[in-house]
Amino acid sequence: MFRRLFVANRGEVAARILRTARRLGIETVAVSSGPDRDLSYLSMADQVVELPGRRPYLDQSALIQAAEDTRCSALHPGWGFLAENPTFAARCEAARITFVGPRPRSMREMADKAMARSTMSSLGLAPVPGTDVLPTPEAATRAAAEMGPPVLLKALAGGGGRGMRRVFAASEAAGAFAEASAESAAAFGDGRMYMEKLITRGRHIEFQLLGDGQGDVRVLGARECSVQRRHQKLIEETPAPGISAQLYAATVDHVVRACSALNYRGAGTVEMLYDADTDELWFMEMNTRLQVEHTVTEEVTGLDLVEWQLRIAANQGLGGLPPVCPSGHSIECRINAEAVEAGFRPTPGTITTLRLPDGEGVRVDTHLSEGDRISPHYDSMFAKVIVHAPTRAAAIDRMDAALAQLVATGVPTTAPLHRRILRHPEFASGRYDTRFLERELEGMLA
Repeated sequence: MFRRLFVANRGEVAARILRTARRLGIETVAVSSGPDRDLSYLSMADQVVELPGRRPYLDQSALIQAAEDTRCSALHPGWGFLAENPTFAARCEAARITFVGPRPRSMREMADKAMARSTMSSLGLAPVPGTDVLPTPEAATRAAAEMGPPVLLKALAGGGGRGMRRVFAASEAAGAFAEASAESAAAFGDGRMYMEKLITRGRHIEFQLLGDGQGDVRVLGARECSVQRRHQKLIEETPAPGISAQLYAATVDHVVRACSALNYRGAGTVEMLYDADTDELWFMEMNTRLQVEHTVTEEVTGLDLVEWQLRIAANQGLGGLPPVCPSGHSIECRINAEAVEAGFRPTPGTITTLRLPDGEGVRVDTHLSEGDRISPHYDSMFAKVIVHAPTRAAAIDRMDAALAQLVATGVPTTAPLHRRILRHPEFASGRYDTRFLERELEGMLA
């Protein structure tokens, strides 16, 4: 195992990695920016390096230099920022610093969504019906007319909902193409677009996996991530309700075969779209990193996925991975510091009071403590509240009770909205889809 680990991320992500590294006896170096220097989670690290500027977490050269200067043999990118950047991974390896994640080649193959669709299709995972790269807005108009609306325009390099537009008439396609392409170019430096059939009752299902880089791949279960606002997830749960055992088993077999053929290394997530009308799962994309919502998989399997990322990166393989026997049901609520009634406006400020929920089956992942300041320069993540219970109904009740315990003053949070979602009949039924919140949000806020 590594002696010294550089954590190239911030906030809740960094705190999550630091906790596991401390448990494993690995020395850690954390990085901070000026706005972050006083956050309490940094005390978990053995050493803290402050880098100049507000966005040092994106400065590849500075991060690698800091890792070298502090004699770190490995670097964990977390998720977000540079976690899926193949150039950064290759530069780490060139500096003889182990990148805790997939090989650069795998990241390149999956980052280009057109390549990922083609690759996975050839390996047995059928993608959502769609097009190749669309060269112009006029091509988007023709494709929409041929495919038949509704359709979804997607950026090849997109993520987090950016570079995506729904199109309900072919005449809307050119304008939507221009908007989404410009948005993706600004965010990711790549404005290329393609088009998929829009599955109106689609559900976002994702399969968590670990691979050893030598063809051994294990799937750890399926998560339901359909409670979304503007393609940003609010609530995740596992196991995914309503997916039959037969469909689950068949999809796991395809995922294992595909990722084994790719010799995939590390943690990854194959994202699928479930069509409730046809009872089919379609491949959307693969995230070559650990997901924010990995916590629910940990709760039902008893595994620490950060630990297994580190073990794989240290060439320990998956031989010591115990048999995966998921138990019970787990739900995660992503609590943000946002004013819901003001259009989910981020609300930076100082936390004057903070009481976090606890008790049996309750877990809270956060980097914040009372007196910490939420910076306007970064995302508004406040905390992740995770519960585990024997059944889905019991997990919903436990989550509602946990959120009732959460007390925070100084900044508003989205916790009250999460409680309304949990009590909504459509969520309780387990038959919601990705447009659930879009349909019901106004009524929940009334």
